[in-house]
Amino acid sequence: MKKLLIIPLLFACYMGIGQAVNPASIIGKPIRIGNLLVAQNDFPNQMNWIDAKKASAALDNGWRLPTTKELAILYINRAEIGGFEYNVYWSSKEYDSNHAWFQSFWTGVQSDVNKVNAIFVRAVRSL
Repeated sequence: MKKLLIIPLLFACYMGIGQAVNPASIIGKPIRIGNLLVAQNDFPNQMNWIDAKKASAALDNGWRLPTTKELAILYINRAEIGGFEYNVYWSSKEYDSNHAWFQSFWTGVQSDVNKVNAIFVRAVRSL
């Protein structure tokens, strides 16, 4: 039983490593879409929803996770923005206490997933 408890703990530690990044390496040269600035780059590692919110906010100056509506705009403009490929990205919108919404940049579908899942993060900022 003890071995089973160690595995999730090791995974959680692994996911937390390397999340402290230089904001300039994420923000890069932001892409403007309407009244929204989109960071040029994803965070280097996928992360759970709580860490994604914290990491986006840690960029300062109003950077944050996008709303579901903003993610839909990013999906429509994905070729202009670049770097999304076929990944899924967190939104700031919670579905319930255990789930949050994401946007698939492969299928275009938005759905909910458990907040503990590690998925991609692209920060945005309102102008």
